[in-house]
Amino acid sequence: MKAGFIRRSSAIRYNRGMYPHASRVSIILLFLLSTVTPSAAAQATSIPPRAENASTRLRVFLDCDQCFSDFIRSEIDWVDFVRQPQDADVTLLASNRSTGSGGREYILRLVGKGRFLNVDREYRAVSMTGDPEDLRRAGVLDAVMVGLLGYLAIDGLPSTLDLSLRSGGEDPGAAAPIVDPWNRWVFQLRAGGQFQAEETNREVRWNASISADRVTEAWKISFGTSIDERTERFDLDEEESFEVTRGNRELEWFVAKSLGPHWSVGLDGRVSASDFGNVQFSSRVSPALEFSVFPYRDYASKQLLIQYRAGAEHVRYNEVTFFDKTRETLASHRLSTSFNQRQPWGSLRGSVEFSQYLHDLSKYRLELDTDVSVRLFRGLSVGLEASASRIHDQLSLPRRGATPEEVLLRLRQLQSSYEMDFQVNLTYSFGSLFNSVVNPRFGGGGGGGGRGRGR
Repeated sequence: MKAGFIRRSSAIRYNRGMYPHASRVSIILLFLLSTVTPSAAAQATSIPPRAENASTRLRVFLDCDQCFSDFIRSEIDWVDFVRQPQDADVTLLASNRSTGSGGREYILRLVGKGRFLNVDREYRAVSMTGDPEDLRRAGVLDAVMVGLLGYLAIDGLPSTLDLSLRSGGEDPGAAAPIVDPWNRWVFQLRAGGQFQAEETNREVRWNASISADRVTEAWKISFGTSIDERTERFDLDEEESFEVTRGNRELEWFVAKSLGPHWSVGLDGRVSASDFGNVQFSSRVSPALEFSVFPYRDYASKQLLIQYRAGAEHVRYNEVTFFDKTRETLASHRLSTSFNQRQPWGSLRGSVEFSQYLHDLSKYRLELDTDVSVRLFRGLSVGLEASASRIHDQLSLPRRGATPEEVLLRLRQLQSSYEMDFQVNLTYSFGSLFNSVVNPRFGGGGGGGGRGRGR
């Protein structure tokens, strides 16, 4: 049994049948054996004990949208889940991203507060492509249980807690190296269709795509092609029906190489056509350089990226453009920066992007996007979403004016010098401290937002 099988920052891989519910606590015992280190013992002695009149149960606040929170609260009954982070001993922050194999990586950060201040841990649960939801949520639950038991162990495990170990029959460290005949390449074929109908209109839509990806620590390679076509028919008051078909076709590729913990270089290209954008054929290639202010490995908690691209594009148009062009070759560049941070006080996401055509510097676009969620004080949180664009680069607009049907049905791109969107939300919650009960009746979960009521 290897002590490093589960660490304070670790990856917990789960496959079909690997962690049945009856043996879930088996990895917890591995954790307890692997985390009793001198540094952990020193941290434990520096934490003041809980007051005698306080509850001995750990209080946990779940700050995650896609961590199967109802399932976690229903399966873990040896802690108290609270509604406000101010009442918690530990806050769980969760995020997830797709992996190179087509699965999902769930990053679970446990942030200690009060007597557990500065006792923070991070765990990862990685699913495989095609894994059902039950298997994915079981892997996330295993990682959360491991982490919470670590906090309980600091005070001393409750005498009523029953731990069991089911051996897998092999030492994890003795397993043979994995042989991958696909050399980390992942291929995906996808196709779909949709049909909608009312008395006066009908819509038929279909799409198909093929992709091939290879992701390693040093390289990121992606190829993909897709087609999307939609046909709409409207029966108006006139004798004849109005029917329109729109399509988009794309072939894209991207190659990136790691240059260390802060730098990457890449090359991307695209061949496309769009009826909506008045593009009969477009081909583009552009090298890219990216700098990460924080090390890439910290992406789950904070990320600040600066990216620069420059390239050339050849375009043929379906109709003569506003600038009397039927085809042209354009050089352009783009500078963008994006920031993401997720902490117990809330989350912050923002990006700024500037792009410009080099043959005419007055043809540019500036885009800003932000999403902020902050807990101001107990029970009160504010959410803000805003985006704005300054647009001076619509070179593909047709010279002729748009018909009323094209305007009302959004059948073609329209001229506009700006776009903006703004949303704000205030939420105030008060009442009971605890949020541990899950009641599935009438389709509701449990805890807040009216989810416990039938709709």
